[in-house]
Amino acid sequence: MSEALHRQYGEELYQALLAGRTLAPLTERWPQITIEDAYRISLNSIERRVAAGDAIVGKKIGVTSEAVQRMLNVHQPDFGFITRDMSFDCGADISLAEHRLIQPRAEGEIAFKLKHDLQGPGVTEQDVLDATECVMACFEIVDSRIHDWKIRIQDTVADNASCGVFVLGRERVDPRGLDLPNLRMTVYKNGLPISEGRGSAVQGNPLTAVAWLANTLGAFGIPFKAGEIILSGSLVPLEPARAGDRFELNIDGLGSARVSFRP
Repeated sequence: MSEALHRQYGEELYQALLAGRTLAPLTERWPQITIEDAYRISLNSIERRVAAGDAIVGKKIGVTSEAVQRMLNVHQPDFGFITRDMSFDCGADISLAEHRLIQPRAEGEIAFKLKHDLQGPGVTEQDVLDATECVMACFEIVDSRIHDWKIRIQDTVADNASCGVFVLGRERVDPRGLDLPNLRMTVYKNGLPISEGRGSAVQGNPLTAVAWLANTLGAFGIPFKAGEIILSGSLVPLEPARAGDRFELNIDGLGSARVSFRP
């Protein structure tokens, strides 16, 4: 795929984001698209966001758990960037229209905040732990500019890993005192429990997932930077979010996060 097509598809995805509308899957329009093509498309779209006044504040890995992979029929992780305009405080009441959320789904994660730079290749779980300032409970609200979530891995990578918005819990916890693979999460929707998961749902250990992301982005020359937030992937199945819905999650030993939605 040519650089001109990377720019064209990146612009189409950016305009779809601004308009709150979806596009036909890129993998239908250009079946030979590669993951590297998709990443170049994503970079073009992110550059448009930054040029418009947004700023990159971290990175994310997605589609890490078997439950999410089965749900989306995508069988390897995706990766992308998170920005300042995607970030919300715990308890936020988010307007779907104002923030151009089209077909949002909520997922519960463990977020990492870094105190040191980190760049692959060769990043290990211990390197991630050493570079981490704290971990937090997190809701990521994923969304897709691809019609009806009919995505393959190239579609979601091109669409910046289907990023929507994210909400961090208030508690900041040192991960060195936690058994991250065995942390248990419970998610509630409108006051009722809907799912449970453990840290091991993301590649066996959230540290493993973050190391994978550091190494994958390192192959493109992209580092993790001190102060950035890294979203390590969902521990539970995705749940559709609509106006009027209220979500809460609790992670044993780590804390909670809350978010609600309005039209």
